[in-house]
Amino acid sequence: MKRLITKCPNCHEYLKIASLKCPECGLELRNDFEPSIFDQINDEQYAFLISFLKNRGNLKNLQNEFQISYPSAKKKLDELLEALGLECSVDEAQPAIEVDLSNMEIDDKSVKASEIIKAKLKEAGGRVMVRTLNGELREIVAAPNGKDFLCPQLIPYPYEVFDAIVNLLLESPGYRARKGNARMAKLGEPGCEENTVAGAVLLFQGKKPGESGLDPTFILAAVLDWAGIATNGRGEIALTASYRNRL
Repeated sequence: MKRLITKCPNCHEYLKIASLKCPECGLELRNDFEPSIFDQINDEQYAFLISFLKNRGNLKNLQNEFQISYPSAKKKLDELLEALGLECSVDEAQPAIEVDLSNMEIDDKSVKASEIIKAKLKEAGGRVMVRTLNGELREIVAAPNGKDFLCPQLIPYPYEVFDAIVNLLLESPGYRARKGNARMAKLGEPGCEENTVAGAVLLFQGKKPGESGLDPTFILAAVLDWAGIATNGRGEIALTASYRNRL
């Protein structure tokens, strides 16, 4: 049986189910039905999920089945949980990330997004909570090396990732760009083109067309919104008028 198609082949937006039909009596129901979250994960994640359930969560068996290392199996599981919206909440018990601002140097005269965010983060004591578009809170902490920021749901990222996103927005019509989705597609594929935020982040990570990677867009967009640099909207982000005036 073919898996449900969830994205429009023309504009790549998410599709809705318009009707349900009984094959026996012909009864047809029409409405806007939302596909389940399981329909929205990619084929690789779907196969991993089925194997995970079949093996009752035993990662060692998964390693043997997919011929991958334990770190790779753990990474695939983390990506699957993130795609399903089941990543750990900051409300859960987690070891506190230690804050050390001694190595954080800031250029107060710079209008770069990276420097503005560093300055705001340092002013807040090196630790802030940002709210994603779906209302979840995410903790952002300044890393001790002064060059990266930390988030329990992300790998460490250098602050310059925000400059890469802003550069994309400056080159985009109306200073706005689609977020894209690196969970469902590889770099260059529909939905993760280089002119999307997800594509720009993958390029920043050094990925090449056809390669995949983690998609931190939903948190990065929340940080840019918190900093007043870009508005975090449904499916897109746009530079704020106040930030454009600073430029």
